[in-house]
Amino acid sequence: MNTIQIIILAAVQGAAELLPVSSSAHVIVASKLMGLDPTSPEMTLMLVMLHTGTMFAVICYFWRSWRASFFATRTQFWSAFRLVMIATALTGMVGLGLKAIIEKVVLRGTPHAEIEMLFGNLGLISASLAVAGLLIIVAGSKRWRAASPTLSGNRESALIGLVQGLCLPFRGFSRSGATISTGLLLGISREQSEEFSFALAVVLTPPVVAREVIRLLKAHALAAPAPGASLLGLFLPGILGMVFSFLAGLVALRWLTDWLEKGRWQYFGYYCLVAALCVFMLRGM
Repeated sequence: MNTIQIIILAAVQGAAELLPVSSSAHVIVASKLMGLDPTSPEMTLMLVMLHTGTMFAVICYFWRSWRASFFATRTQFWSAFRLVMIATALTGMVGLGLKAIIEKVVLRGTPHAEIEMLFGNLGLISASLAVAGLLIIVAGSKRWRAASPTLSGNRESALIGLVQGLCLPFRGFSRSGATISTGLLLGISREQSEEFSFALAVVLTPPVVAREVIRLLKAHALAAPAPGASLLGLFLPGILGMVFSFLAGLVALRWLTDWLEKGRWQYFGYYCLVAALCVFMLRGM
């Protein structure tokens, strides 16, 4: 993977990750168009490193509003912490359960079956984009209005976490799109839905990064290393990608917030449907 390819993938990831259009689907299609294998350990690590860059963009962008919403008082902090942990626990239960079912049932008989083997399946990505698009369109329609200005209930956070867990195995099923849309459908304000969704992303990203690092190290240990190969060379592309996706992510966040405030959420859903059709037409790659 050369520097130009890394910059392209980082720009695609940074722009799409923080918009509800599934960055993973866009990065996978972009990598296939450049002749890269999106299921390889190097590419799946690159993907989560790109996610890490956008995670830091999220922290920088939302830090001021999080201080007012989550860190103003000790009571607010522990209340927010409880809700985030409830949602994350549900995400883990659903995500790991789906992972086990897919690897042991859907991929049964496949040598060294891993859920990452599905990441290059453009037909599945197309279907996931379409489902995410329909969810966003429904949530963005004018008939849904915020019933309460804040997220305060265990039930709401659990449902958002459950939906986030459904997103994990399926590239194309936008995590931010699905969780923000779920918040809107539950009557939570646009601002709170957005803040809570990206707070969950910050908690979720480190364990996912750790898993992919371990997967890459295992693959590297099994393969015959090239002459002069080093661990630095193994991780350098991901580090560069993380920096570039951080910069692109800051730009994308400003766009997302502006469209949420102006009531244009459903337009992201229309985009997902068009993207689903395009990916479906490319499924023979």
